[in-house]
Amino acid sequence: MSSYQIAANVEWTSKCNALCSMCPRGLIENPMLMKEQTWRKVLERLAPQDVFRTVIAGYGEPTTHTKFFEFVNDMRGHPIRFDMVSNGHQLDAERIRHLDGAIDVLIVSFSSIDPGVYRRVHANLDQARVMENIKLAQRLFKHTKLAISLTPMPECLPSLPDTIAWLRAQGVEVLTMSPTLYNRGGTLKEHELATGKLRQMIRQHRLHSQELDFVPSVRDVFQQWRSNSFKCIPRNIDIFIAASGDYLYCYNDVGHKYPIGHVADMSIREVLVRREGMALIPELCNGCNMLNRYDAKELVKAGLSYLRAKRRFQSPSAKSAA
Repeated sequence: MSSYQIAANVEWTSKCNALCSMCPRGLIENPMLMKEQTWRKVLERLAPQDVFRTVIAGYGEPTTHTKFFEFVNDMRGHPIRFDMVSNGHQLDAERIRHLDGAIDVLIVSFSSIDPGVYRRVHANLDQARVMENIKLAQRLFKHTKLAISLTPMPECLPSLPDTIAWLRAQGVEVLTMSPTLYNRGGTLKEHELATGKLRQMIRQHRLHSQELDFVPSVRDVFQQWRSNSFKCIPRNIDIFIAASGDYLYCYNDVGHKYPIGHVADMSIREVLVRREGMALIPELCNGCNMLNRYDAKELVKAGLSYLRAKRRFQSPSAKSAA
């Protein structure tokens, strides 16, 4: 088989302190915390020849894990680059200082400066507290970069200019947005927004397009495409490791119902080989707005955007600086 690198999405917990409107958490039947022995095995499986970047995210909030400080320590010195996604609610000074230098980028999901919009989108979170934590992280980080993931939901867009202005006033330079409002394998049917409009807003506000963060190189994408019988770039460039230690078929498997292996039994390369020959899973793929997301024209556009962004947006080498 052809060698190529992918991104890994590691879920420390499928439990969350938020009830975000873009996250169909009701599909998760048994929310759980990743056990220590599972996390140790995950670290063993994250080999540089297979993985170029690991994002601690999944469908839960990693800062709420009871072993947060121990798990963060375990990432220090590992050859793989680590990033983390958080809703920001638990980012107190102790956690921020502990993360500094252990991860390259902390990505905080933030929907809107408008309190009403924020309450609807990031339900169950305190907007004022999150905003203070964003300011605190920007001030305390010395080696880790702070980035903000702007929610691309239609109700967030009217206040987007004011949201961006506030974030930039705090000194936050890395503002990102996805050019696709993922419908989570068709489970969020009421949320529709054209990619063309989102791309326009990304260009207009000089944002970083999130689709590029899972591309190690153009060569790797080509090798992924050539190796996989199922031509779905979003599926093929990422491997999701659930809190249970299961490798999932796709990150759109919100209910964690389609494991294709476990970290205790299979390496990432073995799982990739197994997945390369797998066809679509109708329950996940038939309603997914990422299926057939990239035709030839879209691939060229994304490739050009990738090359431009690579020159403009470079993550800090946090571990070497720490």
